[in-house]
Amino acid sequence: MPHMAIEYSANLDASVDMGELCTLVSRTILDTGLFEPGAVRVRAFRAEAYAIADRLPENGFIDMNFRIGKGRSAEEKKRTGEAIFAAVTDHLANLFATPHFALSLEIREIDAELSWKKNAIHPRLRGK
Repeated sequence: MPHMAIEYSANLDASVDMGELCTLVSRTILDTGLFEPGAVRVRAFRAEAYAIADRLPENGFIDMNFRIGKGRSAEEKKRTGEAIFAAVTDHLANLFATPHFALSLEIREIDAELSWKKNAIHPRLRGK
């Protein structure tokens, strides 16, 4: 159940290929070895309306919210977060060369008793 939601300011459309970023994040999540491929979801949402810091029009942001199921140690979660953040930071190095960009990542654990899922992809990828 690893689901990554990437929210970003609309002014980044010209400088960030969000499809490419989603692919990078997905690959990084899978490279940790902690999650099944059939469970990984990465998606990006464009924020049309936003006010950032001192409201300069060139200010931009990407906020990543990573929801995962329980069962991973604190060290595994920290290692996963660090891997994702490092990969995205490296990918967006050109944005950090300006004084107008903010990046954030948060990992949240989902309460299994309050989460319902049905996935037809798992059996195919598991070979069953």
